[in-house]
Amino acid sequence: MANPRLKDKYKNEIVSLLKEKFQYKSVMQVPKIEKISINKGIGTAVADKKQIDVGIEELTTISGQKAVSTNAKISVSNFKLREGMPIGARVTLRGDKMYEFLDRLMSVALPRVRDFRGIGEKGFDGRGNYTLGIKEQIIFPEISIDKVNNINGMNVTFVTSAQTDEEGYELLRAFGLPFKNINAN
Repeated sequence: MANPRLKDKYKNEIVSLLKEKFQYKSVMQVPKIEKISINKGIGTAVADKKQIDVGIEELTTISGQKAVSTNAKISVSNFKLREGMPIGARVTLRGDKMYEFLDRLMSVALPRVRDFRGIGEKGFDGRGNYTLGIKEQIIFPEISIDKVNNINGMNVTFVTSAQTDEEGYELLRAFGLPFKNINAN
């Protein structure tokens, strides 16, 4: 089986580009994407338990890997939430599936967002990791709009080995993530 397109792009182009820009002494110092974590909170699951199964099925379809449910850590009486109740779904992608998801996200899903002008740069955490919020799951072509009952958003977190936000920003930009302000940093 052939390598994903972005994996080859990383090895052939991005490593040398970042090594030159940040003056790394070794190729091993060049930051890389370690994993992509997709989380989806399903608030309506407190009243309707079937929503969790629908959320897990949608995340599995989008990512190509089996998603799992997340449970509440604490009880909150105002939300009728008990500790241990399922309230969301998540999946963590690594390796080839991670690169394939990133490719689909950039080339197919993000351009389908209404009035899309790029993603913001405020999602960095100070250690080079980036979190992107998606408002609707229907931007992914794998999801059939006819079968969707509730529009749910999700968070996509890119965990990198970068030490700083600037390194993480340049890594993700080199992959082709469409940031709003290209001239930043």
